Amino acid sequence: MPRPITAVIHHDALQHNLSIAREMAPDSQVFAVVKANAYGHGIERVYSSFKTADGFALLDIEEAKRIRALGWTGTILLLEGIFSAQDLFDCDQYNLSFTVHSQHQIDWIQQYAVIQNQQDQKIVQFDIFLKMNSGMNRLGFNPEHYQSAWHQLNSLNSIHSITHMMHFSDADGERFGRSGIEYQRQIFEEAIRDLPGKRSLSNSAATLRYSKQLHSDYVRSGIMLYGSSPDYPEHNIQDWKLEPTMSLRSEIIAIQNLEANETVGYGSRFIAKQTMKIGIVACGYADGYQRISTDAPVLVNSIRSQTIGRVSMDMLAVDLTHVENAEIGSEVVLWGKSSSGAVLPIDEVAISSGTVGYELMCGVTNRVNFVNEH
Repeated sequence: MPRPITAVIHHDALQHNLSIAREMAPDSQVFAVVKANAYGHGIERVYSSFKTADGFALLDIEEAKRIRALGWTGTILLLEGIFSAQDLFDCDQYNLSFTVHSQHQIDWIQQYAVIQNQQDQKIVQFDIFLKMNSGMNRLGFNPEHYQSAWHQLNSLNSIHSITHMMHFSDADGERFGRSGIEYQRQIFEEAIRDLPGKRSLSNSAATLRYSKQLHSDYVRSGIMLYGSSPDYPEHNIQDWKLEPTMSLRSEIIAIQNLEANETVGYGSRFIAKQTMKIGIVACGYADGYQRISTDAPVLVNSIRSQTIGRVSMDMLAVDLTHVENAEIGSEVVLWGKSSSGAVLPIDEVAISSGTVGYELMCGVTNRVNFVNEH
């Protein structure tokens, strides 16, 4: 019998969350972001649920090839663009759109066109998403250099289209006492003024919070598709009508009865204040559960409880004192949805270790068995 821990992928929830993205941005094309192996869910697992999207967005060409192998013929956008001039051959072969965020990428495109001319080949035309750095300070041309970059690309006969692109750093909250989008949106609008082309502004947070205020021809729906709220705790998934798409479930494999002053786990971090019953669960940090989590919520037989003591490599302990029907084999939900439908949002679990739902779902390790639920 395999170790009793599984990650259940809920396909109905994936489809539902995609429909919410469409509902929030009815005048936009919706790209499903499947970077990081679809946020830990698996590209091949989510594809059937996301193939009604208008495009896919991801980071590396190998993941793009996997989507093409599944039969997708529509748009695929490389969010970090190309990493070498050689990548342009793959962009040509697999018909990939890509972000341009720096001068060296423009130089590679120019070099590629020269090579094609020298070899009397037909000039390949690429669809480009030109990225502006409007304050995130990761990727993109600064506003004062953006128009120059646009004109360089527009002068090349190897460019088919240029979409204006930016990424909000604070769409999930406020910045300088103002709306989290306003100061960057103003910078963006000023920089692209008088330039033709479509635009891609909105990530999940901007789509959910500001879609009525923003004109975005392409929205890049990421974390919202996977049942996590981008602005938790201000809003939870119920506020946004999102559903959990991954449930990490295990079972109780041992039960201990404690007396007052007995301890639990490495370092004796937990000391019982009174008699209590605890359950040992087949889940630890080697499965992707955060070692630094403390007092994290769990569901035992759909009843809410919490972890106690330090998480170890393969096991963790939960409080069973008030869970009267708990026994060996009882279901424990670390996040997601129980087999009877009770929900424990991943965001509530993440906050117990000072992180976000993104990290938890991306961190589930290969030794956990994944199963599909339709």
